[in-house]
Amino acid sequence: MKILVEVSRWIVGLLFIFSGFVKLNDPIGFSFKLEEYFSPSVLDLEFLAPFALIIAILVVVFELVLGIMLLIGYLPKFTTWALLLMVIFFGFLTFYSAYYNKVTDCGCFGDAIPLTPWQSFYKDMILLVLILILFFNRKYLTHYFARASHRWIVFLSFMLCFIFAYYVLMHLPVLDFRAYKEGTNIAQAMTVPQGAPQAVYDYNWKFRVNGEEKVFTTQGSYPNVDGEFLEVETQLVQKGYEPPIHDFSIEKDGENHISSLLAEDKLLMVVAYSLRRSEAPGLQQLDAVVERARSNGYRVIGLSASGEELKEQINEKYNLDLDWYFSDETALKTIIRSNPGLVKLHKGTIVEKLHWSDAEKLQF
Repeated sequence: MKILVEVSRWIVGLLFIFSGFVKLNDPIGFSFKLEEYFSPSVLDLEFLAPFALIIAILVVVFELVLGIMLLIGYLPKFTTWALLLMVIFFGFLTFYSAYYNKVTDCGCFGDAIPLTPWQSFYKDMILLVLILILFFNRKYLTHYFARASHRWIVFLSFMLCFIFAYYVLMHLPVLDFRAYKEGTNIAQAMTVPQGAPQAVYDYNWKFRVNGEEKVFTTQGSYPNVDGEFLEVETQLVQKGYEPPIHDFSIEKDGENHISSLLAEDKLLMVVAYSLRRSEAPGLQQLDAVVERARSNGYRVIGLSASGEELKEQINEKYNLDLDWYFSDETALKTIIRSNPGLVKLHKGTIVEKLHWSDAEKLQF
């Protein structure tokens, strides 16, 4: 039993530390995921949405430190209770998301390891078994290091986590696991390779044959049935190839300008997924950045999901001469974790991304 407890302890501890770290590296991304869970279509807890970022930071810091506490053997009773309650809670969330198909990516490991809700639920059930082993056999949880050092290790862990969280919030994630990381050519990342697997669907055709409704299933072709056609329903059997970037467009006046803009030799995109939620200090710095970019031969555009009226108001309020384009809010949130943020491209390749607080570091 001691060996089983020790194996469970290291698996659970390291998994909690890893899971906590990848989300702490991108707390804004995890807060977006929490906002999905808080939406009326999922848990209907909209009153929590304004506090999503604070909740995200507290949850991931606690998750990471809990893993450390388990490994060093600090407060085993509290630690095993906390682990058990946490995995039950997240197990419920992932089951709810999977069963009702509410949230397609649980965000358990951020963008580092995307999991479907069902995959995440199975992961939580395995964790639940391991944590139950620890919970009922906590007497075998020996401590590492001197007991007097435990509280200092935990205190230091908390402090380092909050310092790291502050750093990535005021700059950008240290590790970028998203499709829009520096070095990515957007046009190439949107291309479907020749011979890539195609999606496979079952077509359930409903006919009335001799006064009785019958369903005939094919994979596309119209069935040869002697009867009255009523309706057809499609069901995804096998998912086809999906390019890393598949939801990005740069629109204006109902036209998509992505091809011409990605062909620009020098392009600077000011990305603000929501101008209403943009940080004022960041908007105040844009005028100088735009002028500096243009003086170095860059074409500068704005990208936002906000309405045209608000874009004009922002231009006027912050003395901006920005040509704004529309793009999907989710795509813009994925491109850069800053509102506003700066993305520099050469012929469609992302060469630099900066948080607004680092605008002066933009190199031309």
